[in-house]
Amino acid sequence: MLHKENKNANRQKRHLRSRKKIIGTCERPRLNVYRSLTNIYAQIIDDETGKTLVAASTLDKEIAKEVEYGGNIEAAQSVGKLVAMRAKDKGIEKVVFDRGGYIYHGRIAALAQAAREAGLEF
Repeated sequence: MLHKENKNANRQKRHLRSRKKIIGTCERPRLNVYRSLTNIYAQIIDDETGKTLVAASTLDKEIAKEVEYGGNIEAAQSVGKLVAMRAKDKGIEKVVFDRGGYIYHGRIAALAQAAREAGLEF
């Protein structure tokens, strides 16, 4: 039974369960998403070396100029486009999507869709 006060702990359990199967490699790194109430963050990570290859968030200057609030779908779409553009610049075409234990809905789905439209394949 999920309790409201343990919401983040339950999300972290779901995330760990999915991380057993989702592993980013050199050929196909992992696109990880984290969302807070006011911002959304995306990283492309190579789990073999433990390095973040590309990152974008609503705190980046390019996005902060165009969106007034980082906790909505419009901001998530901007982050998805930016992370995809930065990945393309580094030569990353294919990724594995890691939703971070969140439901694939709303801001998470908007970020993923924007990244797909900008050219990432997953």
